[in-house]
Amino acid sequence: MHREAKLGLILLLTPFLLWLSLLIIIPHIDLLLVSLRERVGVGEYKISLGNYLTFFTEPLYMMTFLRTAVMSIFATLLTLLIGFPVAYYIAKMAKGRTQSALFLLCLVPFWVSELVRTFGWMILLRETGIISNLLQSLGLAQGPVEMLYNDAAIMVGLVYTSMLFMVVPLVTTLESLPDEVVEAGYDLGGSGLSVLREIVIPHAMPGIVSGSIVVFMLCLGNYLTPTMLGGKESLWFTELIYSQFIVRFNWELGAAFGFLLLILSSVIVWGMLRLTGQSLEKTMG
Repeated sequence: MHREAKLGLILLLTPFLLWLSLLIIIPHIDLLLVSLRERVGVGEYKISLGNYLTFFTEPLYMMTFLRTAVMSIFATLLTLLIGFPVAYYIAKMAKGRTQSALFLLCLVPFWVSELVRTFGWMILLRETGIISNLLQSLGLAQGPVEMLYNDAAIMVGLVYTSMLFMVVPLVTTLESLPDEVVEAGYDLGGSGLSVLREIVIPHAMPGIVSGSIVVFMLCLGNYLTPTMLGGKESLWFTELIYSQFIVRFNWELGAAFGFLLLILSSVIVWGMLRLTGQSLEKTMG
């Protein structure tokens, strides 16, 4: 019986281990080896950290990453500010079918691809789009208003495409908060703000941190939304990686940038966990 259970466990884990090895571990090892190569001639390479040093010696690359990181953090904060009230209403105030319907409405936009959703925002924000025409018809604008190809458009797209990944962990965490605890806070003379600060937010902190980590990583690694809504001059770090791989055929530098993105984003996430006093095990548990 023990042998059959062991065989069943092996059969269960084999597809996952194959997927993890063939699609994640092996490609990353290969890219790491590529990133350590430096060209010294035609078809000749040497092992070097020169590709990584290029990032720190070229101001444009560092400024692009810093810009990407700051905007991703800002998008995460906006997503949290918008998503928290939505999640609280769904988890604690809506009941029965209303709760299910509201949660379903959060899922509906993600039934279509990110490309289609981004095109939808381009239709809304372009100078001949619905919003521009509405502003003109209301007399708030004298002519067509172009709202694409700027940081605000990028922020709108990032928040929209990341909202679900903030709402879901918040709803899950807030649903475990007993209503009696919130009512006790009010019975003891607490105001809405104090109950939120002393009871609701501390209880929801694991969901806040886990949702923020996921949203931040998605924004930092997003390529489609910044490129389409921000234009060619959006200066997003993933565009630099794409340019090195596809445009310049410099796989060595592109691979180095990819690993730097992974390392630096992990450092930022670790810093977020330290600042909030959370652990990765508690947050993901």
